[in-house]
Amino acid sequence: MKKVWSVVLSLAAVLAFFLGIWLIGRIINPSLNLDQTALLRFVFVGVGLLIVFVVYLLTKNSKMWEVGTRQVVYMAIGAALYAILSYLFNGTVFVVPSVSQVALRPAIAIPMFFGYAFGPVVGFFTGAVGNMFGDALTGFGLSPQWSIGNGLVGFVAGLAWLFTDKKKSLNVVLIVSAVLAALATVLYLVNPNTANGVFFDAANNIFGDAKISLGAGLSLVVGFVIVLLVRFIFHKNIDVAAAVTWAMLGNILGIGFAAVSDIWINGYSPVVALVGEFIPSAGPNLIFAAILVPLLVGAYASIQKQTGR
Repeated sequence: MKKVWSVVLSLAAVLAFFLGIWLIGRIINPSLNLDQTALLRFVFVGVGLLIVFVVYLLTKNSKMWEVGTRQVVYMAIGAALYAILSYLFNGTVFVVPSVSQVALRPAIAIPMFFGYAFGPVVGFFTGAVGNMFGDALTGFGLSPQWSIGNGLVGFVAGLAWLFTDKKKSLNVVLIVSAVLAALATVLYLVNPNTANGVFFDAANNIFGDAKISLGAGLSLVVGFVIVLLVRFIFHKNIDVAAAVTWAMLGNILGIGFAAVSDIWINGYSPVVALVGEFIPSAGPNLIFAAILVPLLVGAYASIQKQTGR
């Protein structure tokens, strides 16, 4: 009973932070107020929270659901780090062509790592609350459903804890990720002229009608290949291999959840949502996952060795 309440309170805390950031943020910065789709956005927030709770009910005997003082501290640290790094990289460094502003975000490695290292609840809180705070700090506007998607990235990365022998899970995760990446890429190849709805270049008479670049369209496959290489290069280091592989699946499912929600929230067609939002967001994330997650896992292992934990 204690475990279920700790999970419920953690999910309730995510919702409370979301509401607080929105209600207080819009007073400080009017651009943080949500439009008439506010209720629908929070419906998808609820769907995301429900997904986490259902997975908990199905796997509640696992130790990965323990939420004590240590996990709460990790949540706070993870969310703070992700918020600050998201603020630094959300549209301030690079922008990948898409139907909405999607920055190259090395910060995505934070919820991936925190989920894998400290469990799915920590990963979910880190990604969801950290992204929401990061958006508020940036001041571009809030997208609660995308913050939940970021939370699911960390959540799925933490599901590696379900397997005592993590190595046995990797092939299944790789196959599922490969199928999803291939399907999305085929959709891009069939629809290569999908419009970049927020790219405006008056000098060249471009007003939101430029097609997505080839590099952005193929970024998911490129990211998958890089993750695959890292997985096999580090085949003797199961923690690095598992962290990168599960982070990849988390990225595909979490960002996919956010992009698909925009079919209803923003009225996008499935092609626009998946080709214009999902691919150019999830693809670069995989590249950073392959590079940064192994570094974080290695650094954490070194700290554990030095402290004797």
